[in-house]
Order: sequence, then structure tokens, then C-alpha cells
Amino acid sequence: MQTFRIEGGHPIHGEVTPSGNKNAALPLMAACLLTDQAVVLRNVPDIGDVRTMRGLLEALGVRFESLNAHTWRVHAQQVRRADLDPDICRRMRASILLAGPMTVRSGGVSLPPPGGDVIGRRRTDTHILALRAMGAEVAYKDREFHFASKRRLSGADILLDEASVTATENAVMAAVTARGETTLRNAASEPHVQDLCNFLNALGARIDNIGSNTLHIHGVERLTGGDFTIGADYLEVVSYIGAALVTGGSVRVHSANPEHLNMARLVFRRLGVEWEVDGQDIVVPAHQKLEVEPDLGGAIPSISVMPWPAFPTDLMSVAIVVASQSKGTVLFHDWMFEGRMFFIDKLVSMGARIILCDPHRCIVEGPRQLVGENLESPDIRAGLALVLAALAARGPSTIRNISQIDRGYERIEEKLQALGAVIERVNI
Repeated sequence: MQTFRIEGGHPIHGEVTPSGNKNAALPLMAACLLTDQAVVLRNVPDIGDVRTMRGLLEALGVRFESLNAHTWRVHAQQVRRADLDPDICRRMRASILLAGPMTVRSGGVSLPPPGGDVIGRRRTDTHILALRAMGAEVAYKDREFHFASKRRLSGADILLDEASVTATENAVMAAVTARGETTLRNAASEPHVQDLCNFLNALGARIDNIGSNTLHIHGVERLTGGDFTIGADYLEVVSYIGAALVTGGSVRVHSANPEHLNMARLVFRRLGVEWEVDGQDIVVPAHQKLEVEPDLGGAIPSISVMPWPAFPTDLMSVAIVVASQSKGTVLFHDWMFEGRMFFIDKLVSMGARIILCDPHRCIVEGPRQLVGENLESPDIRAGLALVLAALAARGPSTIRNISQIDRGYERIEEKLQALGAVIERVNI
């Protein structure tokens, strides 16, 4: 087992480049199943979830060639239907992304319910409704979902019952080679969904209205090979911003795709944070105000998550830690997941002044000096938030179960060390 040992109280300073977006890499890898020609993927993050997805695809006959540390040639020339290891599938949510491509390419696949972070119920109904609308057959038997199609799928006018990212991605992958046209309404529009659509278009798909909540997909006969570069992980970008804020430091994040962070910038501004945009870089100056901006009349402000382009749920944990170091009171509300707040007790044990109102809401009053503590990472995003809290704390902290963090962040301790943080990975 490995842990992080962190000595808090050291401001970070310097420059850093984020890795590729995990939530883009996983569907792009799955989408390689849709063509029998080779595809080159660049800026692939070297993280746990990506390695797990590679293992699943290799079990289906997909070949991988590493051109360098972050560039792969992926060739799904011959794909076979195989019994996938359910324990591996349950390691991450993204295993469900095999449903659409495998139904198209091989006539079906059997998958256990997807796993991943334990942050609350995560429905699969939307995936099933979308694929059924295009003619796929879906059954649940022996604790597995069985997706099948005896003929080419047909385009349809589909209204998703929720703006699910992975359901949107599955529907898009199924529709690009379906007969006729598909209109996908209430579609998710996150940067990683846009990356997938742009990637598929690079392979010959015809997807219009990318970045909107209504996608028009004109089915094509087949896809070709291609070359695509995965965009920066905006969640990692905000993590470095948060590290600078809570330690009183400064940072320049290179190739940060600041156009994806307009709403995050508005939200953090309410916590007294300002950053500068320099081309594709984000620059966070030292000596931030860190003071909560009240609503009109002095009312306590509320920060709520919403579907993109609003404030994303995956940034809630980092924002809560920053708020713990900001002067004033703010209410956080994550209505999406009833387990998102289940790391608050760990921050309270470090000295944060937070009231957990219910599974979806908490009130944070700051600033409070945090103190080092022995902690355990409950999920990817909460784990990274605990790293930030430990960097801000007085004294040493230990974080266990860091394999959760490694699922989504590439060598995060090395990047933080280069910025001056006192953090090390320890084998126990």
C-alpha cells in the first residue's frame, strides 16, 4: 500500500503543465472500437483508469503500441466478443462506455453494472433508453447488462431523461454509423464530450452542433483511422489553482484551455479569487484576497453544481477546501450525488468550520487554520481535495488509499514537488 506524506505550510510557486483529460481519454479509447483502422491518440494521461480501460480493450482484441509515454497507436482491426472480468469492469464508471461501440462493432457485449467512485447512485437507465431507441436490445440477467443488435442500428430522435455525460457519449458512438439521422436532445456538452465528437468527426463521422445540448448526427457507413490530441484536464488545472490559493502561493498553468473555465472563474471570484489569462495559460498571483462575496443585502451566497456550462460537480470538493481558507460564510449544494460531501468530516477533524446540513449541502465558514491529520481518500476528487487541505495545514499529514487519487491524476506528487510542495509517496 502507498500513502502520501505531506508537510503543510509551504507556499507553492512555479509553472506546471496538466495532463490530458481523463474523462476524454476513456471515451476516445472506447470509440477506437468503431473503426478497423489504426488511430493515434496523443496526450494520453498515464493514470489508473486509463490503464484499466486499456486492459478491457486488449481483452476484446484491440492492439496498443506506445509511441512515447503519452502517445498510443490503437488498432481495433479484429474485435472479439469476450467475457470481461467483472472485477476489472467495476473499478471504474467508464466500463459502461463499451456498450455503444461493442453493440455497433460486434453485435453486443455483456457488462456488469459500472463501478467507480462511491459518491451516490449513478443511473444506467439513460444509456439503455438511448440505445434501445436506435434498435439495440438490452436485458439485465445474472447481474449483468446484455447489449445486443442483430442488425445495423437506426437513427432516432432521442430526448435523454438526464444530461448524463457517459450516456451522451454512448449514444453518440452508437449513432455515428447508424442508418439515417439522429437528433440527441438534452445532451451533455462538457469539454470531454466535445473532444469525443471532434475525434469522431476526424475519423469521418458527421456530428453537428458540437458544444450544444442538441446534437445532430448523420450516420455514415464506416469510420477511418486518424490522429487526435486529447485536451488538458480542466479538473487538474483547477487543482493547481486551488493549491496556490490555500498555500498563499502563485502558479502559472500552461496549456490550460481557459475557455473551459469561465464558470469556475466566476464561482472562485465569489471566494475572493482572481486569476489572469495569458494566451492558453492561467496565471494565479500570490496574496489573493480570499474573502467570500455576499449576495445582495449581505445574504449568505450559495454555490450549486449544475450541468455544463455551469459549475461542475467534480470541482465541488476543491471549492470547499478553498472556502475553508476564505473569510466569510458560504453554502455549497451538490444535488447530483448524495455521497459527494462525505469527506467533510475529514476537513472538520483538521479544524475546518463546516456544518454538514444533509448529504447534499454544507455551510463553510472561514478562514480556519487547518492542522495535519491522518486521512484516507474516499474517491478521486475528494482525495485531491484532501491533498490541498494537507498542503494548507500546519504540521504533517498522511493520506491513505491514494490509489483512488492515482486513478485520475498522473504523478500528482511529482508535479507538486516541482512547485515547492513538501509531499512524498511512501510504500507501507
